[in-house]
Amino acid sequence: MASEKLVFNIKEKRWSFKNKIYLMGVLNATPDSFFDGGRFYDPDRASERIRDLIKCGVDIIDLGGESTRPGSDRVNVKEELKRVLPLVTYIKKNYSIPVSVDTYKSEVARAVLAEGADCINDISGLTFDRKMARVIARNKASVVLMHIQGTPKEMQENPVYSDLMGEIREFLSTSIKIGLDNGIQMNNIIIDPGIGFGKTIQQNYIIIKKLEELKSLNRPILIGLSRKSLIGKVLKDLPEERLAGTIALNTVSILNGANMIRVHDAQEHKDVIKLLEFYFKA
Repeated sequence: MASEKLVFNIKEKRWSFKNKIYLMGVLNATPDSFFDGGRFYDPDRASERIRDLIKCGVDIIDLGGESTRPGSDRVNVKEELKRVLPLVTYIKKNYSIPVSVDTYKSEVARAVLAEGADCINDISGLTFDRKMARVIARNKASVVLMHIQGTPKEMQENPVYSDLMGEIREFLSTSIKIGLDNGIQMNNIIIDPGIGFGKTIQQNYIIIKKLEELKSLNRPILIGLSRKSLIGKVLKDLPEERLAGTIALNTVSILNGANMIRVHDAQEHKDVIKLLEFYFKA
């Protein structure tokens, strides 16, 4: 692996990427997410999901209170907090696992970080809300900086690039600079090329194929492609039928340089990671 010197700090935890891949488990407390929308909207089912993810051995849980699937509408701050804040409280009261919250709103970030969340997963790479970077820095939190072209509402309406990887790299470089300029520590940053966020199907596959080009940013790479349409459009299947495709593309992503994968299916990917880590050490 080409990531032996990279580290990612998340509060008191220091993650090293020498022959190590990390697993982010997804919990969407939403009624309308593309795959698990409605499944964990109920607090009791969400609590059960949290226990299952931890039992499967995920390294971090990513909570979402607003669907950002293509064409989705915004959710107001009050509703988003109603969905995710009790889950942050529940996890921090009962478990020691790090918690990430998927939001691009600084008001939401401020509240969940005050409640003990460790990381903000910002689909906009700190560009939708200019207060976000300062909120994260003040709380000494970590951040996932993702690339997006446009907004969730219209991002899939004919995305065009003249230099796909170059533009993603430049966007993420700018996001890193925004974070550093506002006091976020470099080792608290991880990057995500944003599979499915303003990209055609072919562009998504190019990103996976050329993932190594993002290593020049000297940050760990997170990939989130679990059960997305880049699989369904090729296999002509539904989200619930895309486990094999997800495993295949996550495996390729790891072989091409991904350091962390964000998944719905934790146990299956824990096995994949165990095999790949053995492979890297061979």
